Amino acid sequence: MVFTTPAVHALRRRFPGAHLAYIVEPAAAPVVINNPHLDDVIIAPGARGVRGLLGDLALGRRLRAARYDLAIDFHGGPRASLLTWLSGAPVRIGYEVVGRSWLYTRRIARPRELGRRHSVENQWDLIEPLGIAPPDRSADPMEMAADPRAGAAVAERLARAGVTAADALVVIHVSAGNPFRRWPSAHFVDLVSELAAGDPRRRILITSGPSERDSAGRVIDGARARLGDNARQVVSCGELSLAELRALLDHAALYIGGDSGPLHVAATTRVPIVGLYGPTLPARSAPWRDEGCVTESVDAGELPCRPCDQRVCVPGDFRCLTSIPPAQVVAAAIRVLRPRT
Repeated sequence: MVFTTPAVHALRRRFPGAHLAYIVEPAAAPVVINNPHLDDVIIAPGARGVRGLLGDLALGRRLRAARYDLAIDFHGGPRASLLTWLSGAPVRIGYEVVGRSWLYTRRIARPRELGRRHSVENQWDLIEPLGIAPPDRSADPMEMAADPRAGAAVAERLARAGVTAADALVVIHVSAGNPFRRWPSAHFVDLVSELAAGDPRRRILITSGPSERDSAGRVIDGARARLGDNARQVVSCGELSLAELRALLDHAALYIGGDSGPLHVAATTRVPIVGLYGPTLPARSAPWRDEGCVTESVDAGELPCRPCDQRVCVPGDFRCLTSIPPAQVVAAAIRVLRPRT
């Protein structure tokens, strides 16, 4: 979702008078709900089975009645392909996909291999036929507009946790959507402890997804136990929505996390980032933003199995990410923090 926002900006620039609408499922809607380049955000209900199909058919009728001239399928999945076709738009652009290419009027080749090309550039292939110049990080960074209500809620949470403007706030996200992208909890404990011990002004705030709440708790407890009297430097603000995470990062001096959704939300801000890459490549999914923004990518290095499709770990031990030592991440974080502290 975040990777599509540079293309949204480019479409607005190419067609300044057009009505631009974006179809999104409820969970990811905060990414685009306040996007200044969009005229409409259409929420597609996430129901499954017969109910989901009936909902999609109803949405298709709504799209057809709106008489869109152009539909672009950035996603490429079965549901997105169907909705693109149901829109009835006379021009429908999508990737060449076996069994579904007939749903589009213009088909764009997409390499099957996971190459060293950024996802933003891959998605840009869909809009280049519209006379849009190649992407530029400065002109078309990834975007997620701040939500004022989420900002007020986050400011209140930070105040309750004792975090002030004088603190150097380091946000560390300790979870990921699948085991291929999970750095070990013990490594996070080492990282948090080292960063907190290195400067009393640092406050380390731990975030996680709902499914990794227990893991986050273990990291917090482990780091606080090591820090003893300085345990207050490790902070938890509870579960955050996407909009609240985006607001939180406006207060941060540094974000650290694996290649998952929260890292890409962080990339829509100017917060310095240390990203951890195991099965994926920085060349493909590192933050796409102005190069004046500080970014460090800690990479697992050359392995015969990298990058992978994240379905089966061939060696069986997730060595790509788990072999990255805490000391390497600490060193990257200190390099990023040094100019700011």
